[in-house]
Amino acid sequence: MQTSFSLTQLADPRTAEADKILRACVHCGFCTATCPTYVLLGDELDSPRGRIYLIKDMLENERAATADVVKHIDRCLSCLACMTTCPSGVHYMHLVDHGRAHIEKTYRRPLLDRALRAMLAKVIPSRPLFRVALSAANAVRWCAPLLERIGLKPLAAMLRLAPARLPPRRKDRPRVVPPHGQRRARVALLSGCAGDVLTPEINEAAIRVLTRHGVEVVLAKGEGCCGSLVHHMGREREALAQARANIDAWLLEIEGEGLDAILVTASGCGTTVKDYGFMLRTEAAYAGKAARVSGLARDICEYLATLELDAPVAHPGAVVAYHAACSLQHGQKVIRAPAELLVQAGFAVRDVPEGHLCCGSAGTYNMLQPQLAGRLRDRKIANITKVAPDVIAAGNVGCITQIAAGTAIPVVHPVELIDWATGGPAPPALQRARDHLRAASSDD
Repeated sequence: MQTSFSLTQLADPRTAEADKILRACVHCGFCTATCPTYVLLGDELDSPRGRIYLIKDMLENERAATADVVKHIDRCLSCLACMTTCPSGVHYMHLVDHGRAHIEKTYRRPLLDRALRAMLAKVIPSRPLFRVALSAANAVRWCAPLLERIGLKPLAAMLRLAPARLPPRRKDRPRVVPPHGQRRARVALLSGCAGDVLTPEINEAAIRVLTRHGVEVVLAKGEGCCGSLVHHMGREREALAQARANIDAWLLEIEGEGLDAILVTASGCGTTVKDYGFMLRTEAAYAGKAARVSGLARDICEYLATLELDAPVAHPGAVVAYHAACSLQHGQKVIRAPAELLVQAGFAVRDVPEGHLCCGSAGTYNMLQPQLAGRLRDRKIANITKVAPDVIAAGNVGCITQIAAGTAIPVVHPVELIDWATGGPAPPALQRARDHLRAASSDD
C-alpha cells in the first residue's frame, strides 16, 4: 500500500511504525474471509482491509476521528484472525491499537459511552471494586430486560454477564509456593484482576500442577492488571502505567532469585505482556526491562508443554471441546499445545468447527458491542454443540465467561482439567454441573 506521510510525520516513531505496517498491505482481501465482523455484516469497512484504509486516512491527514470511523473501529474485536490469514505479514494489532489511541485523543464520545468506558476502565482492573460491582449486578439483574428496552443495551449486557454467584473471596496466597520435592524451575504467575475474582480456581489449579512437577511459583508483590483492557480502549497512559508496575514487580524477582518464566493463565493478558517490549520501546527507562519481561512471558499451556508431566492418575475420559481463544491462537501463535496436553492427560479432545472465529468476548467487547457479541457467541455455541462435548475448555477467562453465559455445558480452563487428571480436584464448574444433574434426577 502506498503511503504519503511527510518526513516530519515520520520523525514520530509511532507514525513510522504505522507507515511500515501500512506499506506491507497488498490489498489482497484474504483477511475478510476470517474477520468475524465482515462474516456477520458483509461491510468492507467492517473488515481489516477497510479499517486499515480508515486508520491510514486519519493518520496521514492528521484528521480527528469521526463518528462513522469510530463506529467501524469500535466494531473490531482485535481477535487478530486477520494476522493469521494475511500472506504479507501485516501487523494489524499494532496498527489498530494506534488507531484506537488516536480516536481516544481526537474524538469526544457521547456522554453515556464515555461514562461506561470510564467505569469499565476503573472497575475491572481493581479486584475489590470489581467484586463489589459484580455483587451489585446480581442484586439488580432483573433490570436487564428493562434496560435493553429503553436502549441501554451495554448496561443490560453487563448485568447478564455477571455470574449468578461469585466464588468465595480467596484467602491470601503465600507469595512463594514451594515445589514438591527438588526445585526444577522458578516462575512468576500473573494474578491479574478480573480472572482472580471470577475464576480464582484457574490459578489455583496452575499452582498445583506446577508445584507437583517441581516448579516453584512466585506471586510477585505489586503485580496486577496487565493493562490489556484499557490498552484496547485506546487509553494509553493507563495501560502503560499498569505495564510499568508489573515490569517493576517482576524485575525484582528476576534480579533476586531469578525467574525461568513469567506465566499467564488468561491468554488475552498473555498477548499483552508479550507485547510490553513493543509498547514501551520508546521509553529509555523501560525499553530494556520491558523486552526482558516479554521474553520471559509464556502461556501456562505453552510452558507446561515443555515439562515432562506425570502420567494421569485419574482417567475421566470426558469428551472435551477445545475452544482456541483468539488471543492464544492468533495473538500468541500457541495453537496445538493445549489440546495435545489434554490428550496426554487422557481426555478425548474435539476441535470446534469454525475454530478461527471469535466467540465475541474480546475484553469489554461483549459489553460495549452486545448485539454483535451475542451473535458470535450463539454461532460459537452452535458449533461447539456439534461435537457433543461433556465439557468445554478455553484458555482465556473472557471466553469462559462469554461461552458459559449461553450454555449449560461446563466451561473450564485446560489447566483445570490437567490438574484433575494429574491428582487435583475436579474443576468446580464441572462439579457444579454434576451436582445439578444429580439434583434434577432426584426430583424426577
